Amino acid sequence: MAAPVRDGGRAEDRTVANRLGMALVRMNKMHACVAAQMSKAGMDKAAFVLLASLEQLGPSRSSALAEAVFSDPSTVSRQVAGLVRQGLVERRADPEDGRASLLAVTGAGAELLADRRRQRNEALTRLFADWSPEDQDRFVEYFERFVGDYEKALPHFIAESGLGPRSEGEK
Repeated sequence: MAAPVRDGGRAEDRTVANRLGMALVRMNKMHACVAAQMSKAGMDKAAFVLLASLEQLGPSRSSALAEAVFSDPSTVSRQVAGLVRQGLVERRADPEDGRASLLAVTGAGAELLADRRRQRNEALTRLFADWSPEDQDRFVEYFERFVGDYEKALPHFIAESGLGPRSEGEK
């Protein structure tokens, strides 16, 4: 049995955490490369994340979108303005409060997302070409579990690191 480390965790767990952390750093470097290419093509990665998140949420207030992407409302507002100018997002009257507006993905925005999703899926299909179906399924199952747990823990990670507050409901 492994000896516990000073903070109560096992040394093996910390080794796994370090390996995963380093793999995430490598993945983030690749995402930065993709973001740079997207920017050259006229699409800011942060704006793209907003567009995809809004599609997933459905028509939403800007504040709800900001919370969904763990971002500052003023930053989201600026990025949304660009998406509106590009015709990818539209503002609609909020049926529950006529003074407020909802943001919604337009047909052009949905088409852009579908095209990018198709490109991504084709690339991932090529990436996994040499993996057995069983390995693919196992990886996706574990990765979905990891991402879900990471999403749940993210507000706490942000608060613990001093990078920003959790939402009002989580304090």
